Amino acid sequence: LAGTVPEEPRCTVERADASLTYSLFLQRFAFSRPVILSGVTDNSAFRALCTREKLLAAFGPFPVRLSTANTYSYRKVDVPFQEYVEHLLKPQDPARLGSDTLYFFGDNNFTEWGPLFQHYVPPPFRIPGTSPAYSFGIAGSGSGVPFHWHGPGFSEVIFGRKRWFLYPPDKTPHFHPNETTLAWLQHTYPTLPPAQHPLECTLHPGEVLYFPDRWWHATLNLDTSVFISTFLG
Repeated sequence: LAGTVPEEPRCTVERADASLTYSLFLQRFAFSRPVILSGVTDNSAFRALCTREKLLAAFGPFPVRLSTANTYSYRKVDVPFQEYVEHLLKPQDPARLGSDTLYFFGDNNFTEWGPLFQHYVPPPFRIPGTSPAYSFGIAGSGSGVPFHWHGPGFSEVIFGRKRWFLYPPDKTPHFHPNETTLAWLQHTYPTLPPAQHPLECTLHPGEVLYFPDRWWHATLNLDTSVFISTFLG
């Protein structure tokens, strides 16, 4: 479902294609800056399993754990997956606080969801000394996670479009931890001088964003979106 948030055509994150070698990835991006990768994997088979109908048929009665969409204090709520899809998967209310916005992302039961993840082809690059962990999510248009940081990882859009905002570790963004990304975009972003603008880009299905360790980032789903991240811990 198309959202009401316009897509920003400008992209200030560097892009790379399948010609990027592992050694060049380590040299240019792994420890220094984000990059959007296109054509490095083919997840058409995984995408075919992630339609609304297929996911409801496979996982409808199973519980999923929802998190609040704020930066520091996450409240967890368990609901059946079917209830989330049919009743809670809605466009973001601009007036609703992050602590009152429930978001399905990250807390996946690998006993139940493991067979689905076996069909996912992760990006071919790794950071030495880390191991990958998947985090799968589905969210409504206008939803997203406000600014936060953690270890390095990749994030791929399966369905929909997802807008990303990123700052390096030494440049803390101006934001309220209980304000949704949509509210930040509407109220704070327009007041930023050019020197304080984040790196940003909108990802489309099949595109993968890599973000280095401790980079601040916030996300905004422009449509009802399905996405999966590979965290390198």
